[in-house]
Amino acid sequence: MSEEKGKVVAVTCPCCQSLLWVEASTGSVVKSERAAKKKESLDDLLLKEKKKKDGFATKFEATAELEKKKFETAKEKFEKAFEKLDDE
Repeated sequence: MSEEKGKVVAVTCPCCQSLLWVEASTGSVVKSERAAKKKESLDDLLLKEKKKKDGFATKFEATAELEKKKFETAKEKFEKAFEKLDDE
């Protein structure tokens, strides 16, 4: 046990790929170093933005269609309610 005292272990974080130095005896982080970001090519970035833009258009169309359906449902309910008032 006395050998582990002061021993530091380097660990790579599985989430962010940062390098952490952890003291073995206490489990505390002694030092951390962020991972270098991978540089993406301009073509990759443009493709990613195009996909994002297309996704927004699709979501907008779906939302507009949903609102139309809600409007039609509300219109039908109002018409039924007015018919009931006329009958009474």
